[in-house]
Amino acid sequence: MKFDPKMLQVYLVGGTQDTHHDSYEFLAKVEEAMNAGITAFQYREKDSSTMTDAAQLIMARRLVEMGERYSVPIFIDDDVQMALRVGADGVHVGQDDEQIHQVIKEAANKLMIGYSCNTDAEIKEANQIPEVDYIGCGPVFKTNSKPDADPALGLNKLEELNSLSSHPLVAIGGLAQDNISEVLNTGVSGLSMISMILGSQDITATVKRIRQLY
Repeated sequence: MKFDPKMLQVYLVGGTQDTHHDSYEFLAKVEEAMNAGITAFQYREKDSSTMTDAAQLIMARRLVEMGERYSVPIFIDDDVQMALRVGADGVHVGQDDEQIHQVIKEAANKLMIGYSCNTDAEIKEANQIPEVDYIGCGPVFKTNSKPDADPALGLNKLEELNSLSSHPLVAIGGLAQDNISEVLNTGVSGLSMISMILGSQDITATVKRIRQLY
């Protein structure tokens, strides 16, 4: 699958830790979100996840199959080998994850590549790496979904980083119904969410409201 910046518009991120470690609930919520119109999904088992490596591999395969049914690209967080093994569409890596140049060596021309950048220096470095498809930037606001998140950037800094980036940028961190319009006004290509969607009482309605902003 070839990268298209529109993939970033409604970009859901999550793992079983975001649904009380319930794999069935997780899959059901992700499928509802796909059916409602998310434009990409990143499988991310982090922090307090209780999944074994073998269970994660099985889950990743199921998500790739689901993504194919709904035409939603699947990214794997920080695991190039898993992404290649399960036939995912892309991989996303952070500054503290596997080194970006090693990721490119393994994934170039095989996977789409997302890269987390939250400072001027990181964005400028990424601008020199043509193999990167998009930048994940945040947290925009304070978030409870990622305990080890960096301090919140705020809207002004997000706009500055987006202007500096030569790659499409997706905003993440603390996004909610009452602030996503302001986030889009900074010029970013998309919105990346965890709890706003997976924690919603009506996932379908939430996804459709986000899509209406475009």
